[in-house]
Amino acid sequence: MNRWMWRTAVVAVFCTALPGAAVARTRASRKPRTWQGEGQRYRAAAVEWPRREVLELAMRAYRCARAEGQIDSPILSVIDYSLPSTERRLWVIDLAKRRVLFRELVAHGQNSGEVYAVDFSNQPGSRQSSLGLFRTEDVYDGGHGESLRLTGLEPGINDRAEERRIVMHGAAYVNARVVERYGQLGRSWGCPAVDRAVLPQLVRHIKDGTALLAYYPDPRWLRQSRFLQCDAKLAAK
Repeated sequence: MNRWMWRTAVVAVFCTALPGAAVARTRASRKPRTWQGEGQRYRAAAVEWPRREVLELAMRAYRCARAEGQIDSPILSVIDYSLPSTERRLWVIDLAKRRVLFRELVAHGQNSGEVYAVDFSNQPGSRQSSLGLFRTEDVYDGGHGESLRLTGLEPGINDRAEERRIVMHGAAYVNARVVERYGQLGRSWGCPAVDRAVLPQLVRHIKDGTALLAYYPDPRWLRQSRFLQCDAKLAAK
């Protein structure tokens, strides 16, 4: 995608690491459990699912985006920023197989908070994370090595992600050793940075048009997001 190429050289400037910490990553357990919600049964290890209210919001946004033709993949990623950075708060779910594929550590922006993310922004230069629904794009080799581009789908909430160079990349400040030493993850300039060791396998599963929802119980986002408000419209069709 030629329109992306000019940005590769400057990604490191916008997503530079700051020291911090992380909790151990792990692939989902194969021990099955079912979860009943949104009219379907999902299967995974009991400890692996996001909290029910978070997952139901993510599913609502996913269904809306799929109905609009924004997403056509069964892969849904969820970041729960209401959890501390020391917890594995990034999930990758295969909805077709009703299974959690990954549960990983993920960093938040420098100005979003310390252990907890509490402030979010869509503004360039804010160095804060953004909420809402994103679509994953292509993978490229940038200042942090292999990185995954993200397109923000929510006007006023995350639609300046491209301008801000918000991507998923690996970082040395996202792993269990950092958590043990500092008691928190390091922080990015707004990018959802993950453990370098897991990044290649992770992005192979979620690249090229999958959904990623970044959650926090922010009243403005919950009220304004069109992806959270379209259930009635879908039911009326």
